[in-house]
Amino acid sequence: MDVNAAVAAAAAIAGVLTGVIAMLAFRWSERDQARPTRTSLHTDPVLPPGVDTVLSVLRSSAVVLDEADAVVKASSAAYALGLVRGGKLAVEPMLKMARDTRRDGEIRQVELDLPRRGTGRGEALAVSARVAPLGSRLVLLLVEDLTEARRIEAVRRDFVANVSHELKTPVGALSLLSEAVMDASDDPEAVERFAGRMQIEATRLTNLVQELIDLSRVQNDDPLEDAERVGVEELVAEAVDRCRHQAGTKQITMATSVTASEGLEQGGGGRRAGGTAALSVWGNRGQLAAALGNLVENAVNYSPARTRVGIAAHRVNAPGGDLIEIAVTDQGIGISDKDKERIFERFYRVDPARSRQTGGTGLGLAIVKHVAASHGGEVTVWSAEGQGSTFTLRLPDAATRDRAHQYADPDDLDGPDGPDDLDDLDDLNDEDGQAAGTPHTSASSSPASPHLPSHASSPDSTAYQTLPAPEVLP
Repeated sequence: MDVNAAVAAAAAIAGVLTGVIAMLAFRWSERDQARPTRTSLHTDPVLPPGVDTVLSVLRSSAVVLDEADAVVKASSAAYALGLVRGGKLAVEPMLKMARDTRRDGEIRQVELDLPRRGTGRGEALAVSARVAPLGSRLVLLLVEDLTEARRIEAVRRDFVANVSHELKTPVGALSLLSEAVMDASDDPEAVERFAGRMQIEATRLTNLVQELIDLSRVQNDDPLEDAERVGVEELVAEAVDRCRHQAGTKQITMATSVTASEGLEQGGGGRRAGGTAALSVWGNRGQLAAALGNLVENAVNYSPARTRVGIAAHRVNAPGGDLIEIAVTDQGIGISDKDKERIFERFYRVDPARSRQTGGTGLGLAIVKHVAASHGGEVTVWSAEGQGSTFTLRLPDAATRDRAHQYADPDDLDGPDGPDDLDDLDDLNDEDGQAAGTPHTSASSSPASPHLPSHASSPDSTAYQTLPAPEVLP
């Protein structure tokens, strides 16, 4: 019995010792796990307080590098530019700058041209990189995208060069002609001939300066500050009157068709009147008249003699509200595909020789583009060489704007006429939807209607591919 008791006591003591050892080992393991290791201190540095917040609001792309050139923090813009890939800085010149700055603490800056991500072409991305130390172990890299700024600077530089050239040509001609007049003072016929040429060059110079002023106003002014309701029929009539003499000289027939749909009476407060609503737009009358006049003038200038120029306007339905579509069609020389991409650029001419003959400055379509954009619209072109061109100006309908303002206030619906007005508006929308598909058909059936494509109401400019072959009038 004594032996068995001794064995049992020894086993109990051994069990207690084993438990104590196991508990101590578990505690020691937890302490080792909680203690930061040298590796974790090296790879997970802590950003100084407030740096993360500042980097999140910077417009520049930001990258923070540690001692091992690993990316500690990078903004989404840095990833978008392709600066960071796989947790590393992917641009070798920037990485070298970061290492040099870490070594001597000097701030460095450089401009680089980087290839664009995902493009097989050699398009360059212009950036400005600036590297500065951040604390004792980190380096901050800020990258600014200069691509758009360089493009704007190139456009401005080209514009100044083009203006200088365009101004130099008539000024030089006036100088030479004045010398010729002085030398031919004894020859009245020569003086008269040179004076006529001087008048032509002076007119050209005046037109160029005026169009430069108009373009500057369109780009810098807000046309809606002095906006008013402008009738489309008035704009078309003014554009036709502006070009009537030129068209008559070339025996060009000018046909107009302004198709108004059944709907709201102008000034009727949005109430159904059973009449015909005149087409109108909301904007600056002078700018709109200049834009449409430029389109009609181009159509006349680039059309052969004894042809037809058509101006058609009608209302079309669009998801954001009805649009007024004004199409100017000619039977001229047409525009090639490569030229169509650039015709709205300033000073760009499809045929420079013809522009010199007609006195064009190359600014007309640029003005049209800016006027359309500033009024919330657009201008598109369809053209085929040898068949002619169709320029389409689309502007928001003034009637849609008036209706939006009328029914914007919920209190207006409490009046005695509120529900009736809403019913009338629903009926009107239905009728407008039916009328939008028919205005051009009725216009083309008229003997005086212009030869416009049958799908001119489509917002897609490719719908004008059904333009008929040029028709030469007797």
